[in-house]
Amino acid sequence: MNQIRTERPKDIGKACRILNISRSSLHYKSIKNDETVIRLLQHLSQTVEGEGFWKFYDRLRLQGHTINHKRVYRIYKKLGLRMKRKARKRLPARIQEKLEVPACFTQTWSIDFMSDALSNGRKFRSFNVIDDFNREVLFIETDYSLKSSRVLWVLRHLIARYGKPKKIRMDNGPEFIAKIANLWSQANEIDFKYIQPGKPSQNAYIERFNRTYRGKVLDAYLFDNIDEVREIATSFINDYNNHRPHDALGGIPPALYRQNISRINHASPAGLRCASATPSLHSAQQENIPNEKLSTFKSY
Repeated sequence: MNQIRTERPKDIGKACRILNISRSSLHYKSIKNDETVIRLLQHLSQTVEGEGFWKFYDRLRLQGHTINHKRVYRIYKKLGLRMKRKARKRLPARIQEKLEVPACFTQTWSIDFMSDALSNGRKFRSFNVIDDFNREVLFIETDYSLKSSRVLWVLRHLIARYGKPKKIRMDNGPEFIAKIANLWSQANEIDFKYIQPGKPSQNAYIERFNRTYRGKVLDAYLFDNIDEVREIATSFINDYNNHRPHDALGGIPPALYRQNISRINHASPAGLRCASATPSLHSAQQENIPNEKLSTFKSY
């Protein structure tokens, strides 16, 4: 149209009729002034981080600015303020491995997390570690928050007590796939075996233990504080390892099964440094649990 207006100004009306547009719209010039909205959006982008268009729009409305959301969005895009969506981090391909009983103690461990709440509603978590050879409970770490560094702290203490396993089986929880955990496994030459997502049966040993632990401890008591959870958990570990018959082990406890295998082989398994049940790593816990609390578990 600009070319027609320059070369053949008398044909403007004919061109408008052919294009089916009015001459008034052709000569219309916008009188919109977006400077105020631009200034407000730029101020928000500099002072507020991690918020997108709708948060900016709601902030402007709360400040008393009556602006149509379509106008704000047009200017928002023009200024290039759109937030980039974070792409989901894809997990590397997990290969299904057959669940096998290790040949000896301290060869393969299984680890997992569990969650519950105190009587006041405050959530806590437990980090469970068992040995796949005889399903012996190596430790249960309980606290309100358990990060990757805390997991590695527990594993270091268990390695110092029992020796270094060849591999550790786990799911794809954020504490296990963290960069610090991968670096630690490489530095200690321990193979982290991740199960396939959504396939808890591939970590069946720890899942079966979790069922017993929830039924005998987490669902059986109302806890008022975290120390009560740790005390009952320590009592449960002692009973589970030394007194409770295990069907998969021929009806004998895990600790006795390990001792019988060691006696048959005339030597302790490689890396075994402590033949007794696992003592607690919590310095605040007492070494001797009252007999009346132990009797609660001996009935199972």
